[in-house]
Amino acid sequence: MSDNVVMTAMNYDSDRPPASNPVKIMDLSLRDGHQCLFATRGRTEDMIPVAEMLDEIGFWALETWGGATFDTMHRFLNEDPWERLRTLKRYAKKTPFCMLLRAQNLVGYRNYADDVATAFVDRAAENGMDIFRTFDALNDYRNFETVVRQIKKSGKHFQGVVSYTLTEPRLGGDIYTLDYYVSKAKELVGMGADSVCIKDMAGMSAPYDIYALVKALKAVITVPIHLHSHFTSGMAPMTQLKAIEAGIDIVDTCMTPYAYRSSHPAVEPLVMTLLGTNRDTGFDIRKLAEINEVLEKQVMPKYKHLLDDSKVSIIDINVLLHQTPGGMLSNLVNQLREMDALDRIDEVYKELPRVRKDLGQIPLVTPTSQIVGVQTVNNVLNDTPDERYKMITGQVKDLCYGLYGKTAIPIDPEVQKKALKGYPRGETPITCRPAEVLEPELEKAKAEIGDLAADMDDLLIYVQFPVTGKKFLEWKYGRAEVPASVKPITMESVKKQDALIKKALAGELVERSKADVPAKSERIRTFNVFLDNEFFSVEVDPTGDVPVLAAPRVVSAPAPAPVAAPVVAAAPKAAAVAAPAATPAAEAHGTRMLAPMPGMIISFQKKDGDAVTKGEPVVVLEAMKMENALVAPCDGTVKGIKFKSGDTVAKGAVLCVIE
Repeated sequence: MSDNVVMTAMNYDSDRPPASNPVKIMDLSLRDGHQCLFATRGRTEDMIPVAEMLDEIGFWALETWGGATFDTMHRFLNEDPWERLRTLKRYAKKTPFCMLLRAQNLVGYRNYADDVATAFVDRAAENGMDIFRTFDALNDYRNFETVVRQIKKSGKHFQGVVSYTLTEPRLGGDIYTLDYYVSKAKELVGMGADSVCIKDMAGMSAPYDIYALVKALKAVITVPIHLHSHFTSGMAPMTQLKAIEAGIDIVDTCMTPYAYRSSHPAVEPLVMTLLGTNRDTGFDIRKLAEINEVLEKQVMPKYKHLLDDSKVSIIDINVLLHQTPGGMLSNLVNQLREMDALDRIDEVYKELPRVRKDLGQIPLVTPTSQIVGVQTVNNVLNDTPDERYKMITGQVKDLCYGLYGKTAIPIDPEVQKKALKGYPRGETPITCRPAEVLEPELEKAKAEIGDLAADMDDLLIYVQFPVTGKKFLEWKYGRAEVPASVKPITMESVKKQDALIKKALAGELVERSKADVPAKSERIRTFNVFLDNEFFSVEVDPTGDVPVLAAPRVVSAPAPAPVAAPVVAAAPKAAAVAAPAATPAAEAHGTRMLAPMPGMIISFQKKDGDAVTKGEPVVVLEAMKMENALVAPCDGTVKGIKFKSGDTVAKGAVLCVIE
């Protein structure tokens, strides 16, 4: 480094000359940052304090919307997603906004009809979106056709995405090669992409692989190239630097409090690294520090209960082995924990690559990451030595039919045949553009929701999320009480909680007695106490007369009623489900149908009094945003349905009884 560069670095706050080819940066803090670190629970009220400050930095764009935000906001935060977009636009007026659009999936988990896709893009543009980062989980660009047509009609920026994945530790193998990615990028440019993004959702891209890829892309396309890589494996900052050396135009970063772990590289170290070079960002590090101060002290304390502080390391090299994106991994862990089967996580890791290969070596990005992840859990917990894929999710069936598009390699024919047995649309997969077989949805949805949807924005929430969307609209318009669980946490409550914890750790939670401490008697006994993996030696000295212990009585338990569940093989070591306090009379006779996992009721296919045959669908249960059709374990009549659409149930809950 020359003396001139050193001097520039020492005086970073002075007016420094602009670089000849500055790296452009998009900030992800208001979308992907909090999605990765605290489950997309960031609230609009906590974005407003930094929105104007971010607007002054000079970012190429601010990612503010899309991805999981639309789902999480209405489902868990009682926030209108459209209102967030309009609100942030009032505070950040200079910097373009970017959203993550899942092509024909929009911001949901399936392909929607063309009328829905067109209306959604139109409304997003009207509400303030400028750049549509558009990706398809299978890199099947037939799913781009409808949304790209509307993006262009709205006069907005279409950023075409290549979802980056591997089947080998490094770029190569027989599927995801350098030629594959170059070919995909050229295809996007041919569709009219204003820029091309390499989207590495799991942080698997190695520095020298990306260097070679960027060089190859620069040789054949002229539109700007954008790199998106998660920090998960620890390689992302090095990968960014090599991409910059190769001539990348734009990279993604987060503000430091929202960076690292399964999120993204921080912006500040990159700014300092490039200071005084021909790729200098031109950013003022002091302004960045001011934003961090607000986020660190005024925002992050509200979300620390959602942060995973169980690991010391901030990187996870296992992602290079199982290729599981951070968000998908946390979902798998939470699902197994709720099912009392967390001890089987290693089996899930081993099964996941097999399921991915069976389903066509698809990239692991929303929604395919959830599709593969949930099916993997189902296989581990339900399969037997003589049969695999005993419980297949609705989304896997849709994938096998072709509703998500064309997979990188053919789906295993035996798995496909099993998945499509009795499939409502037919047992022969389609080969056309998926949306061509989908009927228009808007008019039907309008008739269903009625006056609860006040405008097209409301209707689009309901169309994509019929159960939770309807529940949100009832909250929004005062037709149902808003539960405490979706209300925001205040800094005042955070401070009270912190004070309570501090008092408890100091042993001051219960006021100490002022009485003299009695002497230990000869009856004192020592017990070993284990609490959250911590060991305590506790002395107990009984007072008064020592009780005489009677021998325990043996009581004969009544013979249990027959129990059947949709899951054939129960997970070992699972805790027994407690019986309800008052068992309805209907349960005294017949076969109980139990929830095999925690989840949300989507719908009952049968009602009380309906006849049902063994293997016929009775209820659809959503778990990890994927749908499982639970079938009748026997012939009979459905009785004692306890739940309705939208209800959350625990594992082992009695859904109904079949007599």
